[in-house]
Amino acid sequence: MAFGFGLFELDEAGRVLLCARHEVPLQPRVFDLLVYLVRHRDRVISKEELLEAIWPDVTVTDNSLQRAVSSLRAALRKGGMDGAIRNLPGKGYRFFHDSEIKQPVPAAHNSDGTIGAIGAIGLARRAAAGQLWLQAATLFQSADEDGALSAEDLHDWALALQCLGRAAAAIPVLVRAVGAKSKAGDAAGAAVDAIALSGLHFESGQAAIGKGWLARAEDWTATLDDPPTTALLLWMKSKLAAFDGEPEQALALADAAYAAVRYKDALNIEALSLAYRGFYRLCLGDTHGGLADQDHAAAVALSSNNLDPIMGGNLYCNILWAARMFGDWARADQWTRSYQSFCSSSGMELTGSCQLHRSEVLGVRGSLDEALARIQDALARLTSDAPWSMGDANRVLGDILSAIGNDDAALEAYDKAYTLGWCPEPGRAMLLLARGEAEAAHASLERSLIGKTWWTLQRRGILLAHLALVAAHTNRAGQAKALICELSGSPDRWPMPSIRALTNEAQAILALSRQDHEKAMRHLHLARQLWSSIDGRVQIVRLRLQICRLQLEHGDIRGAMAEVHAAQLVARELGSPKLSSDCMALQREIDGWQPAAAPAVRRQGIGR
Repeated sequence: MAFGFGLFELDEAGRVLLCARHEVPLQPRVFDLLVYLVRHRDRVISKEELLEAIWPDVTVTDNSLQRAVSSLRAALRKGGMDGAIRNLPGKGYRFFHDSEIKQPVPAAHNSDGTIGAIGAIGLARRAAAGQLWLQAATLFQSADEDGALSAEDLHDWALALQCLGRAAAAIPVLVRAVGAKSKAGDAAGAAVDAIALSGLHFESGQAAIGKGWLARAEDWTATLDDPPTTALLLWMKSKLAAFDGEPEQALALADAAYAAVRYKDALNIEALSLAYRGFYRLCLGDTHGGLADQDHAAAVALSSNNLDPIMGGNLYCNILWAARMFGDWARADQWTRSYQSFCSSSGMELTGSCQLHRSEVLGVRGSLDEALARIQDALARLTSDAPWSMGDANRVLGDILSAIGNDDAALEAYDKAYTLGWCPEPGRAMLLLARGEAEAAHASLERSLIGKTWWTLQRRGILLAHLALVAAHTNRAGQAKALICELSGSPDRWPMPSIRALTNEAQAILALSRQDHEKAMRHLHLARQLWSSIDGRVQIVRLRLQICRLQLEHGDIRGAMAEVHAAQLVARELGSPKLSSDCMALQREIDGWQPAAAPAVRRQGIGR
């Protein structure tokens, strides 16, 4: 007997399980378990009954059944049905499915045995509706061989390809969708797909082609009284304005997009336009308003029960990008985790941009080994996903390598970022400062603040804070004080703990230049506490070591022991040979300072 459920077809006689017409390999006992559960789906089956039915005359334990159930769930996950096998504690297992399980209707087959177009289309549409993107893309391609796809099928096929991270393959499919919708007189549908094409070309670094598709979309939109399509067009225009270095225009366009759909029951586009309006407000210095917009956008998106995966990805990436660029690491960590969950629940492949976001967060507050693996994966993906962000990925790679201690490779990555048109600061400047090239570090940071590009506007606060620190190190007390005053005097604009930590560290360096040890120590502790509040581990270790050195200089051995011990623990968790080596060097200095008459006390202090 054969059964059909979801995308699956179970042929008991042929001992075959198909998912979207593709065979799913199962071990014999696992296949028998599935058949038994499906045949007796109207009731709960005890473990004892299943053991007797699947392993007759064989002595096995519950572990064998649990392993078989686990393997079966993994197989059903290919069609999004791993939850169909339910375990009812104390009672047994049951196969649940929302729709009726019935014998499958045979698909039409061609003379060569391939699936007929009608059967493939039906399965493809079902897979797309269930966000099973790999199956959907495969089946749409199969159906397309007979040229039977509608304009909406082409749209869904392109969506599936994008969700699989195959943006380049989606472009020709979307071009066909635009043509089909235009021919059918569907101006709104043609405009929406033309806007999607504009975005894909923009992300692939083909801005001129993207602008061409956007102009075509604008022609269609001009004939419509359709607020969602109008808002989508305005949103894409705002992205291009930002890319062209016109943040004020970008803000006006995003604001117009939001106004067009506010209270119009178009929650996805409302959330997207609101998130980008917040992003541009952040770039222009309205931090409070920008953060409020982005939080509001997230709430609007979450209240929608039909968040398009691509639109949702744009929303998450925008908020994540803002958090990273402004040094808001706690917020960035929350959103990268949320984005990963969104990709998983939407059946999307993790994009290169997602890996880029997460790698930088991990490089600041996680594991450097994992950060390095993710940024290397991001670099491989971004070549096709979003080549325009390759420069930023190399900047992040430089930061991670610098934290690990591979200075030469870090400088090479920074140079590559610069070659690709991206600013490698502040990471490159801080590495130069650590290598004793303070004047070069100062010159690099000052260059990074020239101009009015969207990147410079986004990172202005974090760049100014680093410049204040380097100015203090290079005896430019006047400049350092002016920058500290500017940053500290605008707490609403730059409230991020990372910026406040850097200004406190700059004040500590200035205090040391005046031999004011007490004030320097107070500012260093404040800086460390601020980094601790967002779990900025690399900076925490660096500051603890600074505090330790200062305590050693003034004979506070116990204080130095406590700081170096805490630094060692974090450095080991980070996986930084460089920081671990610095900790060991200071530990040796402490051992040299410690009076020989009290070795037991010293060991106790270090071990606490």
